[in-house]
Amino acid sequence: MADNLVIVESAAKVNTISRFLGKNYKVEASIGHVRDLPKSQLGVDVENNYEPKYITIRGKGELLQKMRKDAKNAKCVYLATDPDREGEAISWHLYYALKLQDKKVYRITFNEITEQAVKEAIKNPREINMDLVDAQQARRVLDRLVGYQISPLLWKKIRKGLSAGRVQSVTLRLISDRDKQIKEFVEEEYWSIVANLRQGKGKAFEATLESYKNKKIEIHNEEEANKIIKACEQGKFEVTNSKKGTRVRNTVLPFTTSTMQQEAAKHLGFSTQKTMNIAQQLYEGIKVGKKEVGIVTYIRTDSVRIADKAKEEVAEYIKTKYGENYLSEQHAKAKSKKSNVQDAHEAIRPTYMEYEPQEIKEYLSRDQFRLYQMIWNRFVASQMSPAQFETYSIKIKNGDYSFKASYSLQLFDGFLKVYNLDEEKTKKEAKFNVVEGDQLTCGSLIPNQHFTQPPAHFSEATLVKALEENGVGRPSTYAPTITTLLARGYIVKESKMLYITELGEVVNQIMCEYFEEIVDVDFTANMERILDEIASGNVEWKEIIKSFYPHFHETLVYAENQIENIDLTETTDIPCDQCGTHMIIRYGKYGKFLGCPNFPDCNGTKPWYEDTGIKCPECGGKVLLKKSKKGRTYYGCEHNGEACEFMSWDKPTGDKCPICGDTLVEKGNSKNKKVVCRNQKCNYGKQNKN
Repeated sequence: MADNLVIVESAAKVNTISRFLGKNYKVEASIGHVRDLPKSQLGVDVENNYEPKYITIRGKGELLQKMRKDAKNAKCVYLATDPDREGEAISWHLYYALKLQDKKVYRITFNEITEQAVKEAIKNPREINMDLVDAQQARRVLDRLVGYQISPLLWKKIRKGLSAGRVQSVTLRLISDRDKQIKEFVEEEYWSIVANLRQGKGKAFEATLESYKNKKIEIHNEEEANKIIKACEQGKFEVTNSKKGTRVRNTVLPFTTSTMQQEAAKHLGFSTQKTMNIAQQLYEGIKVGKKEVGIVTYIRTDSVRIADKAKEEVAEYIKTKYGENYLSEQHAKAKSKKSNVQDAHEAIRPTYMEYEPQEIKEYLSRDQFRLYQMIWNRFVASQMSPAQFETYSIKIKNGDYSFKASYSLQLFDGFLKVYNLDEEKTKKEAKFNVVEGDQLTCGSLIPNQHFTQPPAHFSEATLVKALEENGVGRPSTYAPTITTLLARGYIVKESKMLYITELGEVVNQIMCEYFEEIVDVDFTANMERILDEIASGNVEWKEIIKSFYPHFHETLVYAENQIENIDLTETTDIPCDQCGTHMIIRYGKYGKFLGCPNFPDCNGTKPWYEDTGIKCPECGGKVLLKKSKKGRTYYGCEHNGEACEFMSWDKPTGDKCPICGDTLVEKGNSKNKKVVCRNQKCNYGKQNKN
């Protein structure tokens, strides 16, 4: 019988840690949480100082019974759950669930699953940090009070199975606001002029028109552009200023959870959930040969800190592989934007420098290899020298008009030798060598038409970046939040972009109207800062609940009364095919549909298409408000799939463009509505009025 019991969260760690610690230690896994608030009730006694009611999670009884027996026979119990607030809370729950009050109990943490880190943790145990536990309790209770009391309101008014979480609702609002900006955006026309110049028999290069009489120039239409070209054709091009210099591109920082999710989405095409699942596998242990080893450090972190020993090892690797000049003179340092990060962690990095990605590729799946290689390269690059560039820029005058040309030449690649994921997008600049006073020959002056562009729809990567910049949620919440919104049908993902659905809009509308504080980005970010204060021991956790709940409860009562008076049910004159009763409009996962009011006795349903009252500009049929297979709304002809293929994301007017004959659509909001041509290449309605 082993003298010591070590309890970890994941079963995947058990064999690896057992091998490190030997026969005197028995390692078992809690398989995540063992106690939680009950699913069937609120689980927070608001009348008794907001005391949470914890129960054993269903299915964990047998596991706990076995661990209680092993704990009873052990001299010492080490609680080795993950090194974050949630892990601290799991250790605290284990302490009570296993009845360890009369045992020698130690809390240990390690940032990487290596023999040295695990043994070092055993040598330096501590007590459970109740400040971290309380911060997690506060988050859990807040989320329960919000989610379990708002969600039933959505069930009453829309349909069962919907949810409204504290972080989830703010995230939905961000997506909705972005979609609204895009829908209301009105393109405006502008032009640029490029001159093809050369000095004598030298190579031609491009210069762009920048200013007129030393003021930045704005060209609104083709007529203005042609007028400028005509004036410049009659003038001479002379170099008035030339400047040579150097530019340094600083090295990247090692990965945090957020930056890893963003880069994996951007360059590997991974969803945030997939990134975290694969990273967890790399952290918990991969079988390399006969050994199972954790090959990256803990993957939920806000920190960019690197342990001194890891810095020494990577410095030796860089000097040996790339040369002394590639090693950064000063190791990368940066402060997190957050005032209080979980800096007990390091950044995400490889645990063993001998496990180069190519050396262990055969032991990894394709996706594991791609993510591991990205983590490896990012870490190594973070400790390398900056890249250096020679820059050269000139200003060219033609009468009152000023043009500018510039280029940069890489002198030293530095960290880009290892981490340069955007290299295929790097523009090759034409090199030139002219000096002040040189007269230049103009080969041509080319006008280019442009239109202002709306902000892009969020991808998972840009949404994670927005959440982090706004201080919404924690590294561990980004992936599950996005996954929940997709699963609920509030948003859909098409071509890597996220779009809000009709159902999502209805939920967001109710949340914004009745729970403005909950969906306020600043309020949610401030709540995260308060949770950090609890974790630092500066605030008592129940005081936060006391200051939040009374006002929230008043809002809840008001919303419940008001929502009772709203009738989202609409009866139509369309008969049910099964029983003949007039069908009603219901809300499903993908928005509105027609359902029989006699459900569940009759389960007749039909798709719901709303008549816009507009005639199809192509065939004269009705233009209906429809939904794509994934729930996005669009405008389509009633004869779609038969004789007509007309569809538009923007509302058509029913008229045709007088310039190109395509469909005219409405853009902008009620205050700034504009009729423009659907054809991207046609500028009808897009001309800048200035």
